[in-house]
Amino acid sequence: QVQVVESGGGLVQTGGSLRLSCAASALSFSFSVYNLYWYRQGPGKQREFVAMITSGETSTNYADSVKGRFTISRDNTKNTAYLQMDSLNSEDTAVYYCNLRMPAWQSGGYWGQGTQVTVSS
Repeated sequence: QVQVVESGGGLVQTGGSLRLSCAASALSFSFSVYNLYWYRQGPGKQREFVAMITSGETSTNYADSVKGRFTISRDNTKNTAYLQMDSLNSEDTAVYYCNLRMPAWQSGGYWGQGTQVTVSS
C-alpha cells in the first residue's frame, strides 16, 4: 500500500522559515517518474495549489502567492520531496499536503495526511 507522509510543520513567527518533507513508499513505479505537488488548506478555505516539480526536475511552478518565497525540490534517491518556505506570514497558515501523480494524471494520485503550519505574528 502506497504511503505518503509529510513532516516538518510547526509553529513559526512571521518572517521565519520552515522546510517541509514528503516521503513516499511502496510506489508501483519509481519515485522519479512522478510529478510532485504541494497543496495547502487554510482555516475556512478550500484546498489550493502551492507548487509542483516535474518528474525530470525540468520544470517547477508556483502559486503567485508564494512565488519568490517558497522553493520546491526533490531527492529521488531518498523518495522525498521538499518545500522550503521562507518569509512566512499569517496567510501561509494551513495544513500542507503532498500529492504524487504520474505525468498523464490530471488529478487524483497519492496524497498524504498533511502537516500543520502555523505562522504567528
